[in-house]
Amino acid sequence: MKEAQSHRRPRILVTGFSSFPGVSRNPTERLIAELENRRAETAALGDIRLAMLDVDYRNLPQALSRLGAEVRPDIAIHFGLSGRAGGFMLERLARNVVGPLPDNAGHVPEARTICALADAYPSTLPLDEMRDALAGAGLPVDWSDDAGDYLCNFLFYHSRAGLADGFAPPLSGFVHVPPLVDDPGADGGGGAPIAFDRLVEGALAILSTVAGHWRGRHQM
Repeated sequence: MKEAQSHRRPRILVTGFSSFPGVSRNPTERLIAELENRRAETAALGDIRLAMLDVDYRNLPQALSRLGAEVRPDIAIHFGLSGRAGGFMLERLARNVVGPLPDNAGHVPEARTICALADAYPSTLPLDEMRDALAGAGLPVDWSDDAGDYLCNFLFYHSRAGLADGFAPPLSGFVHVPPLVDDPGADGGGGAPIAFDRLVEGALAILSTVAGHWRGRHQM
């Protein structure tokens, strides 16, 4: 039994978000669709599940619980858009905060905190290895300790704190990406837009790095 477990393929969940108020096209939605087209390329990395999440505070915990039951992920890599990103922004902390902006359903949570737990939880993804892989490919990469106060951080905190029933991947974290160069308003957020092929290249590098890290820990 121990031998079988040590050679098990990692179960990897990769998520993106839909568009939301003020953003007509979310690059992570297009990214998830492209990764779906590249399943033959990523099949060796593990059992990969790709999922699009609605920008909806009330439905997100249930969506995570459903994915937890269906996938039982060892790894969860969450991607989201940040207009201030100058490249792949590796988020180090999920913070216990909620901002005033409404979601796609027009809903704003009443509380300014997510729950009565810790102020922050750290990412458990191998961020140093991810940073080296991205930089080694000539891709822009940076650190962040502030994932914002909208759905990106809300998801990140839920994923790390285990708030959604049945969803507790050992390796979990969030990566913000910039708008695409051809998206409307791409230059309006203070970041640096990225070409779509470079976005896909970086996402594949992240997937490969995290899967390799998992295998290094479990296939001894």
